[in-house]
Amino acid sequence: MDELTGVQALERKHPDLPMRPAHVLRREFEYIRHGTLSWFINFDVATGQVIAPSWGTTRNEEDALTHLQRLIASDPHASKWHIMLDNLNIHQSEALVRWVAQQEGMAAETLGIKGKSGILRSMESRAAFLHDLTHQVVFYYTPKHASWMNQVEIWLSILVRKLLKRGNFLSLNDLCNQILAFIAYYNSTMAKPIKWTYTGLT
Repeated sequence: MDELTGVQALERKHPDLPMRPAHVLRREFEYIRHGTLSWFINFDVATGQVIAPSWGTTRNEEDALTHLQRLIASDPHASKWHIMLDNLNIHQSEALVRWVAQQEGMAAETLGIKGKSGILRSMESRAAFLHDLTHQVVFYYTPKHASWMNQVEIWLSILVRKLLKRGNFLSLNDLCNQILAFIAYYNSTMAKPIKWTYTGLT
């Protein structure tokens, strides 16, 4: 799971001039802004598909928790979830810890006080709790400066290169519809597990 923040709905003031012999595609540099959205994207490493995306105008710990709850609810038959994230503070939030504890049947008073004691004491203690392999939902955090190890980053770069970089969006709804259509197209025609080819330095 990862976020793509500040996705702008930019409408070009004039249409592109198409390619023709000896001429490259020409794009108008002036645009009209229609606002921005933040996207939460989940990438299933087993199938290569994007599942249960969500979006909104903000990206805070409540948004991240709501997204994760929606993701878990998308497959009620799953017995265990393994979710890879980067080290962003909203991925180790108090709200997320309280939700996981509730799912595991733990009493809220056993969690301690944020910034002072117990599991809620620090980001490190919260991350350790969220990484507990006995939980139904287990979170894995990429090392610092290594978020590229999360395969959803590869998919986000595909989205940016194939749609967002050259897109023309008439409104925030148009932006949403085009991204959702791209996800549906990607899932049905291009999705496959990513195979790492790097084997280390020799």
